[in-house]
Amino acid sequence: MKILLLPGLYNSGPAHWQSLWESSLPNVSRVQQENWDQPNCQDWLASLEQQLCDTDEPVIIVAHSLGCALLAHWAQSSLLISADQDKVRGALLVAPPDVARAEFPAPSFSPMPTTRMPFPSKVIASDNDPWCELGLAQLWAQAWGAEFHCIGAQGHINGESGLAAWAQGQQWLAEIMQKPKTLTICTR
Repeated sequence: MKILLLPGLYNSGPAHWQSLWESSLPNVSRVQQENWDQPNCQDWLASLEQQLCDTDEPVIIVAHSLGCALLAHWAQSSLLISADQDKVRGALLVAPPDVARAEFPAPSFSPMPTTRMPFPSKVIASDNDPWCELGLAQLWAQAWGAEFHCIGAQGHINGESGLAAWAQGQQWLAEIMQKPKTLTICTR
């Protein structure tokens, strides 16, 4: 099974748990974006869809921050309607940001979609995330039909959080990988 990483704004640096997973776990790759610093939702959606269509095996998506908003937009979009391959088996959405905040640097991702995810998913949040109030992350988890977990005061759950390879996150990933539900996504 393939694990696709969806980093957020500015990509995930070398100390970020996503980067550590990419270098240490089997069959992990990062969805690359053309512009990490000034993201455009439509461009990021196109990159995600291309990566999914180019992948020949089942996929688990691991999103961080703006990557969570990207996945929510993707789940809401017509890109999900397809007759080709069943690929997406689940998602781990970590530290979804409040994209509607006036100072949020990626306005094309607002508003956050609240469409139910059509695959098993888990939302992981911190109770002191500077980019999102815990209650809002809980509301999104509920709307997305996702299991919700608060990991305490871990900031934005990124490289600065000191989680290293984040063993608890890997355990949640393993749980998602065991879920049987699939979703068809490619239209070509």
